[in-house]
Amino acid sequence: MRALVYHGPGHISWDTAPDPAMEEATDAIVRVDATTVCGTDLHILRGDLPEVKPGTVLGHEAVGEVLEVGRDVHGLRPGHEVIVSSVSSCGRCQACRDTMRGQCRGGGGWILGNQINGTQAEFVRVPFADHSTHRRPPAVPLDDALLLAEVLPTAYEVGVRNGHVGPGDLVVVVGAGPVGLATVAVARLYSPRRIIAVDLSDARLEAVARVADAAEVPGKMIAELSEGPGADVAIEASGEPDGFVLCTQAVRPGGHIANIGTHGRPATLHLESLWRKNVTISTGQVDTSSTPWLLELLRFGRLPVSQLVTHTFGLDRMEHAYEVFSQGATTGALKVALHRE
Repeated sequence: MRALVYHGPGHISWDTAPDPAMEEATDAIVRVDATTVCGTDLHILRGDLPEVKPGTVLGHEAVGEVLEVGRDVHGLRPGHEVIVSSVSSCGRCQACRDTMRGQCRGGGGWILGNQINGTQAEFVRVPFADHSTHRRPPAVPLDDALLLAEVLPTAYEVGVRNGHVGPGDLVVVVGAGPVGLATVAVARLYSPRRIIAVDLSDARLEAVARVADAAEVPGKMIAELSEGPGADVAIEASGEPDGFVLCTQAVRPGGHIANIGTHGRPATLHLESLWRKNVTISTGQVDTSSTPWLLELLRFGRLPVSQLVTHTFGLDRMEHAYEVFSQGATTGALKVALHRE
């Protein structure tokens, strides 16, 4: 098959790779009909995740058709259209039973495109297929379904839910990339009184301004928040150290900071100014336990997110898609989708 192969920091290629084979009775083989590039893939390419070995097929989000299932897979059969979750769940360990599938201790967690070959390929082996996929209803478009593999569950679980967004809240989202924009869309479901998005990119601010109440570069508005009442919830979605510091400045006493961003560099925690503010800080790995709920919202038009996919390519243009996505601040790319042609 053809796949996007990682050769070490700074080097990837759309190349020939071995076809995936069944390894466990709980596996499924899925033909990839759509996949995408994630900010975490860029961190791998920059060398921020040295545990990813050269020769690994990258990617951890996909939608496709089941071709083969193991004898211990009971909920799927060949021909089913599925969403492949970014995290794999054994379904048996304590973490999985507690719906913390991203912390799976039974061989799952974030392994696709990390510890094993991933989804940026023509075919992928999906471990623990019963617990790590979701059926795609025909009414849900391919690209919308692709957002359920990671970006929407991340926005909800790690951002909105961990941040305890509620009715009447003032919410600040730092970082207007795909996860940040998804966070704004999902936060709307909880009737906050105002959502302010912050980013350095004019292109991304223009995109997020269509769904947020205000969109700005870090400046006067954030300064007024830090000197005034502050935000009830500050959500860090940039993955940059300065973004986290900005959240600590914007949040009110007693407020919540929810970190979504993947941080490849240390971020300073200014306890000298935070220790008496009664602030709650949360971090998290997405669990995708919310995918069925989010899928229903998509089916019934309650979660308009189609604007998140800004660029589409064929699978064989994977390297170009990486370039476009990595330069999103100038290209305006949010989520890129790669389709089987």
